[in-house]
Amino acid sequence: MARLIALGAFGDLLPLQVGDVTCTEVVRETLFSVAPYRGQQKAVSAGLKTQLGLTLPAVGRRRAAGDVICQWIGHDAWIVSAPVTLDGLAAVTDQSDGYATLEITGASVEAVLARLVPLDLRSATFKVNHTARSLLGHLPVSITRTGPQAFEVMVMRSMAASLVHDLQEAMTGVAARGSA
Repeated sequence: MARLIALGAFGDLLPLQVGDVTCTEVVRETLFSVAPYRGQQKAVSAGLKTQLGLTLPAVGRRRAAGDVICQWIGHDAWIVSAPVTLDGLAAVTDQSDGYATLEITGASVEAVLARLVPLDLRSATFKVNHTARSLLGHLPVSITRTGPQAFEVMVMRSMAASLVHDLQEAMTGVAARGSA
């Protein structure tokens, strides 16, 4: 009988280390998009506070309470990593199998991302818990700074292998250069 082995969204592509930069998979069992109905943003924020201990962050930001995140992902939409009930206040959609997330860390991480992302991600402008929708190479992503030398990149699950490929190419180029 076949023995089934569960694989993450990135299969066996991660972890990946090139030079001083490492990519690892971030596993979140649940992800829900939350899109407040017109005029209900404050009520949704209050509902999240009651249920999860955090409120909706501002545009371009992320909040965390323990292992739970609430992150802006676009016009009037957020992603939450826990089930929520917001009946009559927001459209809540299970996205758990739709996204793949990786963490990219290391001393040269900004140099790697600068090759692929058309945003200024340096720590002076893009601080911890800042998040943006952008392109990474040709892929639409959500990118969030999680630490001084750490970012999370979220992509549609079907694009996970392309994300790793593009990052590996950039990581190899930066490592060959010898410094950030």
